[in-house]
Amino acid sequence: MELIVLLLSLLGLLAIRVPVAFALLISSMIVFALLGLNPLIAVQRLSAGIDVFTLMAIPFFIFAGDLMTQTGIAARLIKVAEGMFGRVRGGLGHVNVGASMLFGAISGSAVASVSAIGSTMIPIMEEKGYDRSFAVNVTSSAAILGLIIPPSHNMIIYAAAAAVSISIGDLFIAGILPGILCGLALMFTISVIARRKGYPKGIFPGFRALLYSAISAIPGLLTAVIIVVGILGGVFTPTESSAVAIVYTLIIGIFFYRTLGLKEFKTAVVNSARTTALIMLIIGAAAAFGWLLALLEAPTMMSDLILGLTESPFLILLMVLACLLVLGTFMDMAPLIIIVTPIFLPVVQTIGVDPVHFGVIMMLALGIGTITPPVGTVLFVGSAVGKISVEETIKTMWPFYIALIICLLLVTYVPAISLFLVP
Repeated sequence: MELIVLLLSLLGLLAIRVPVAFALLISSMIVFALLGLNPLIAVQRLSAGIDVFTLMAIPFFIFAGDLMTQTGIAARLIKVAEGMFGRVRGGLGHVNVGASMLFGAISGSAVASVSAIGSTMIPIMEEKGYDRSFAVNVTSSAAILGLIIPPSHNMIIYAAAAAVSISIGDLFIAGILPGILCGLALMFTISVIARRKGYPKGIFPGFRALLYSAISAIPGLLTAVIIVVGILGGVFTPTESSAVAIVYTLIIGIFFYRTLGLKEFKTAVVNSARTTALIMLIIGAAAAFGWLLALLEAPTMMSDLILGLTESPFLILLMVLACLLVLGTFMDMAPLIIIVTPIFLPVVQTIGVDPVHFGVIMMLALGIGTITPPVGTVLFVGSAVGKISVEETIKTMWPFYIALIICLLLVTYVPAISLFLVP
């Protein structure tokens, strides 16, 4: 009974557009009252949910990403991608995906990617004859690659939420090939649409210009290399790597690019502080909600339900994917990771799925949710940047959904795509 009240109250609050963090807290407090539990326990669980050393990396990575945006790294990455992909039909669409992949490898944030890349690429694509809805489709779907390609702060949240010990370094490495696969799938989709609609080809700037833009972008791209290699080499922990990323970004922004002044630094501080406060509140609220789910034995009930329906690993994974895709359309990614990881990870482990592999599956499945209404954060930001309604964007989004879902199925049922590079 209490579990039903917990879930229905959450859905009801979300339906009337109560912010996710407050919806989680209010629904939790209702059930705390029904169970006769001291409300202070909810506060303790919220505090315990964010009092995790590993989560310190999240504000650092967010701050590093905001600093990179302010230094103009996105513009340099767009020039590199334009030199590499711009000469084919629908070239600016390929440039958009390539730039998002490169930026994702630095910022690890889908919202940051759709904002930084979209504000530059969407107007350019429209000016060159691309439909505005197509430009927004490409930008939004490509932005979620930042959730998979390392570093990704959502992977850190997953590692913290898992009941088993998971190497964040392994999670980062496991996201490389799936991220590339998704990028290639989106580029194929762009090529098909570009031929059908007759979108123009770009102009190759020449090898000298390509080499110059690549050299200019190397300092920014080295951020991801330093983070991943440093973690795998045991030089520093994921949390320490996030602090190193900030120091390195400050150095290249102030002394190398010379684009990071006091105004840009202040903007990055304010933006990252707001984002961090929002994410941490959501994580804490989700931790209290997740504690109630565990108390009410929801993970055990879900496991028994799925395993009772079938013993086929194929069908079990398919049901888990369906649940993740549906849930991802209703809630933000961070709280969902906290809530569903303790529920679904034990289920998939019973059929032999590696926790690192499942982490990549979850990032991609929930990432698709961020570009799907009704709570598609990345889609909403992309539509706002492109100055177009979400309804108009959705009408032409379906080819990109198909491409990403095919990639999700491949990543799910071919573990080597995720685990091949993992040491």
